[in-house]
Amino acid sequence: MRPRVNKSQASGVKIPKTVQWSTEQRILKYANAHYAGKFTRLDIRFHGALCYVDAYTEPAEPSPEFLSAMRETREEYLERLRKEPVHLCRLRYSGREDRWSMAFYTYSNDKYEPCVFDTGDHHGTPEEAFETAAMYLQD
Repeated sequence: MRPRVNKSQASGVKIPKTVQWSTEQRILKYANAHYAGKFTRLDIRFHGALCYVDAYTEPAEPSPEFLSAMRETREEYLERLRKEPVHLCRLRYSGREDRWSMAFYTYSNDKYEPCVFDTGDHHGTPEEAFETAAMYLQD
């Protein structure tokens, strides 16, 4: 028996350039207002009906024992982690700027999986999506 697919995750509308620009600005404004200091930069990119949101963070200072086990210098370790994004979420555009569906990146499966917003709804705004995905930015 195949699992039911939420139709909002299986389709979408190509995101117009004007919506791409406004969506990026909305996410950046929200993230900077509510999560400043939790990331060093955000990467927001678009492909067809999808918007991907990744964050880059400052890694925690490694212990000497950990570095020895990793066979890396402190500088090599920090530089490597600074270049690895934290995949926060993927949004799917429905044709309305206030009604996107969302998927989390699951590191255990190396793919995006549909999810609901913190509100329990299958649709929400880009700001609500960032708020839901921000759990990946917690210390």
